[in-house]
Amino acid sequence: MKNLLASVSAGAIALLSTSFAFGAELPGKFAGVTIDAKLIGGQQYEPLYERIGEWEKLTGAKVNILSKKNHFELDKEIKSDIASGSLKWCVGSNHSSFAPQYPKIYTDLTALIPAAEVAAFVPANIKASTLDGKLVMLPRAQFDVSALYYQKSIYADEANKKAFKAKYGYDLTPPDTWQQVTDQALFFTKAPDFYGTQFAGKEEAINGRFYEMLVAEGGEYIDKDGKPAFNSAAGIKALDWFVNLYKAKAVPAGTTNYLWDDLGQGFASGSIAINLDWPGWASFFNDPKSSKVAGNVGVKVQPAGSSGKRTGWSGSHGFSVTEACANKEAAASLVWWLTNEDSQKLEAKAGPLPTRTAVWAWDIEQAKSDPYKTEVLAAFQEAAKNAFPVPPLAEWIEISNAVYPELQAAILGDKTSKEALDTAAQKATDILKDAGKL
Repeated sequence: MKNLLASVSAGAIALLSTSFAFGAELPGKFAGVTIDAKLIGGQQYEPLYERIGEWEKLTGAKVNILSKKNHFELDKEIKSDIASGSLKWCVGSNHSSFAPQYPKIYTDLTALIPAAEVAAFVPANIKASTLDGKLVMLPRAQFDVSALYYQKSIYADEANKKAFKAKYGYDLTPPDTWQQVTDQALFFTKAPDFYGTQFAGKEEAINGRFYEMLVAEGGEYIDKDGKPAFNSAAGIKALDWFVNLYKAKAVPAGTTNYLWDDLGQGFASGSIAINLDWPGWASFFNDPKSSKVAGNVGVKVQPAGSSGKRTGWSGSHGFSVTEACANKEAAASLVWWLTNEDSQKLEAKAGPLPTRTAVWAWDIEQAKSDPYKTEVLAAFQEAAKNAFPVPPLAEWIEISNAVYPELQAAILGDKTSKEALDTAAQKATDILKDAGKL
């Protein structure tokens, strides 16, 4: 992932001049075909889904959307479908963190998508979408790594500057380290009306945030021998960050039950000072129709931990075709349509980072007349330099589901950080042993 930006720039000019020539045989004709789909839900995705009607007109096919849910809920549906033998749908939203669980249920898209089209994507994203030599999903314009959103006005306030300097001994500026985030979160909190920061506190969301904080503190989640290693001094320090802010009431009380939509709505409400979040929220935060902080949003690279490393848990969204699908060609056409240049440009306008090389170049050019978009792109380009994926384990989500209740227990004060991490590490070890990995 660290080579993402280099991959983005290579060949951009050539690709810009040949944008649709690659897909001359797409989207195809599929009269009478119905494609059942399970898609990620959320208002930020609806503009993309509005394009499905155009694909239906062009191809003669129909799309039947079975569900629109977040990836955590979709993952539960997939597990239920597999267990009941009812996995018969064709197209599903996917994610590089969830896909490794199911290498056998997705078809290889290289047999269905022209090679030149595959080559138009950022190589790092294609690599993350490939399992056991199979391209199991086409990445959408949703390369995810987090940067820091903050309310600009609180940093411009002279009284804040004076009081902060007097209390902490350094100037009040948007934080560059997680220690500074801690100081500022405590300083800005005026509970219950205003909080310094927040975090997603359940499922893979809290495990992922813990994972990247662990890395930033110099630790590792899985060691070189494939054993869980997060119950270390670095792990305790990483978990203590969440514990201490919760204990100090510098985050909303409900944060242990938050997922991504809760965070986005929270920052947009104007009640959060500092928010580590994904690029897809950038436009939402700065839109006066959806956000009380519109016109007051700053964005910068994610902070660094005590090791000097910055947090950078990353992944990418995509769309997959199942092996069970009776009309794979039509399904692949839909997947291509939702990830083609026009679709990626549509999504990129709202802030998400594209996964097609040419769209990166287009996005940068478009941003020149928009100071906020320029700031967003600059921040996330810098953030992308620090990106790292989750450990390449098919059991990652299973481990997350076992670990996150222990992280919650520590945050809520039911266990010490050491007790919680020791228990979590044992659970993760047992999972890997059962899988034959240890």
